Amino acid sequence: MLPKVLVGCPTSFHKEYCLDKYVDCVKSLTYKNFEILLVDNSKDDVYFERIKKYGVPVIKGPWFEGAMDRIITSRNILRQKVLDEGYDYFFSLEQDVVPPADVLERMLKADKKLVTGVYFAHNTMPDGSTPLIPLVYKLIDEKTLTMAPIDKQEFDSNKLIEVVSAGLGCVLIHKDVLKEVKFRYENKVFDDRFFFIDCYNKNFKVFCDTSIKCKHYILNRPYPWKVIKK
Repeated sequence: MLPKVLVGCPTSFHKEYCLDKYVDCVKSLTYKNFEILLVDNSKDDVYFERIKKYGVPVIKGPWFEGAMDRIITSRNILRQKVLDEGYDYFFSLEQDVVPPADVLERMLKADKKLVTGVYFAHNTMPDGSTPLIPLVYKLIDEKTLTMAPIDKQEFDSNKLIEVVSAGLGCVLIHKDVLKEVKFRYENKVFDDRFFFIDCYNKNFKVFCDTSIKCKHYILNRPYPWKVIKK
């Protein structure tokens, strides 16, 4: 029997601009044993009702003043659903990330408990520039947990490589990992960093299939993070 996968993410009206692309993406996935669930943590029900019109399963998550509290609470709702309802994996697929249609087949073929694809985001440098970097990181210094993005050679290799951290935009997480690791944040630093720190401390290895290259719809965001209360 094929492993059972829950596909989903926290969402809110801030991501309405890419809802059409996300719906097309999840409805085009070619894997044969998955279910979808979005957790809308908007303050009102307007976006929730719009998602329902697309025929995508969605529930309401609690609203908090800070976005980080909304996100981790919603993500932990998905985590608990995986553990309580017999799923084998949670595929954390953020609403602005679009992977290849056969992403689940390719990730499952790796037979690992943590597998990420690759997508890019802007990184603010000391000189004020904002180059695009892959949100996949290798370990540089084990004592300090210093990390650096994978380089171009690794990105172009189209191979499965061991890494240490990534974003939560396109990552397949086995239920054994979720049993040991909850989603959390500290000091206004997002939960993806602490998720992978906790995985590292629990000795869960992380792998990246560099052949899985995703679109990341970040250029037309109507609500950049700097205007959202963390």
